[in-house]
Amino acid sequence: MPNPNPSPINKELLLATMHSHSGSDSSHASSSSSSSIFMNTTTKSSNSNSGLVRNSQSSNDKDVISLPTRMVLSAVSGMGAAIVCHPLDVIRVQMQTSHFPSTWNAATTIYRTAGFQNGLYAGISAAFLRQWLYGSCRMGIYSYLLEKEQSKNLQRGVSKNDIAFATKLGMGCISGGIGSLAGTPSEVALVRMSADSKLPLADRRNYTGVFNCLSRIAKEEGVRMWWRGATPTVARATLLSSASLGVTSQAKAELIQSGYFGKDGQWAGGIPLLFCATLVSSFCANVVANPFDVIKSRLQNMAVPPTGQNHQRPMYNGMMDCFAKSIKAEGLSVLWAGFVPAFIKLAPYSVISLTLVDKLTKAVTGKDAF
Repeated sequence: MPNPNPSPINKELLLATMHSHSGSDSSHASSSSSSSIFMNTTTKSSNSNSGLVRNSQSSNDKDVISLPTRMVLSAVSGMGAAIVCHPLDVIRVQMQTSHFPSTWNAATTIYRTAGFQNGLYAGISAAFLRQWLYGSCRMGIYSYLLEKEQSKNLQRGVSKNDIAFATKLGMGCISGGIGSLAGTPSEVALVRMSADSKLPLADRRNYTGVFNCLSRIAKEEGVRMWWRGATPTVARATLLSSASLGVTSQAKAELIQSGYFGKDGQWAGGIPLLFCATLVSSFCANVVANPFDVIKSRLQNMAVPPTGQNHQRPMYNGMMDCFAKSIKAEGLSVLWAGFVPAFIKLAPYSVISLTLVDKLTKAVTGKDAF
């Protein structure tokens, strides 16, 4: 039978043993608790990191600016550029539809004959409509497609600007072709209104505005006349957009790499960079697109004989007929008539419109346009 009253020595041994077991259990519990906390923290951190990766990947698509937003910003920017550059467009059209010895002679003749509002700024309402139909698609669709491609590059883990030059040219073709087809009616109105002041008083159409012009064309010549010259118009816009937008993007990337325009090309707000890039692209675009521009202007400005009159036919039967007759009558150089005002107009127009769309996009969405 155990001794109910252990000796003092036995009591000390018992207490020491109990304390030793208690310390061991406490140390084990503490170690187990620390291990559990570390595992929970690691798991949470891992889950958090994987969540960030998933969110980062999915945000690339979610953060892409919508196409309607792109198109509205592009149209507003185009209108701002049109206000500055429209007189050069009037001079270009009149030089392409009749003969002037020089750009300066054309400008002074138009001003002397019709004045400022009805001469150099004739058809400004059609130019504004053109920006909402053509300009919105041209710049809006291109910048949208470009950003989608940049987003794909980021998902693949490569530089967002690692896009082939041929791909940029293709984007310009698509955006220019779609915009041109939608904007041909406004182009017809712009050409008619810009060229009206050079006609004899008895032959002037005296349009009061773009909608008056379009309604009269539909009533007097048929709605299909809204798309007169659509073939050369679309061909011209496809080449023009491909060269101007594609070359601008490529030249901009190359100039940034040169390091002459500051970090990321943002020296002086990036305006010198855009100016140089668009100057190169404007020249290339004009070289390839001007022949189609001449044919387009002549077809769209061509008078249509009234129905029922015998032995009267339109001056040109189509794009190829216009090419042949124009070259035969005036030589091959006629295809680049109006090149100087077109180039002078396109360069500042591109700088102004691209700068405006970039700044507006940054202000509205916090992102760059191109």
